[in-house]
Amino acid sequence: MKTLCAAGTVFAACTALRWYLDRTSRQDTFCCKGRIRVTGCRNAGAAFGLPVPEKALEPLAAAAFGSIWALRRHSPLGAGLALGGGASNLWERSRYGAVFDYVQFPSAPKPWNRYVFNLADFAILAGGAALAAGRKGKER
Repeated sequence: MKTLCAAGTVFAACTALRWYLDRTSRQDTFCCKGRIRVTGCRNAGAAFGLPVPEKALEPLAAAAFGSIWALRRHSPLGAGLALGGGASNLWERSRYGAVFDYVQFPSAPKPWNRYVFNLADFAILAGGAALAAGRKGKER
């Protein structure tokens, strides 16, 4: 139940933030002394703009969701973050053909300063880290 609540919350937050930031009247802004730029761009590729073969999207998504669901008992919150972020990106890609990214770190070291992320990406990263940290070995 914790996993589904976390996944639903992440999905709703990602959808609401995308709706709010994807307006024609919004302008790019900088915060944290120019370290973070809130911008807007569409990413039709996968991670870091790599191309996505359309026929491979559904099987890859199913395998990822199944794997995360299998690990949910080790970290229910981590699984919920990863599932919610993944579902949000998958929904955007299936509905709009691209993911809307909006957070950039211009003062990060190259080449990381050119990549743009979204909340779902951060949720997937945090969820994966929590799943990795929460994985327990078998006790004897």
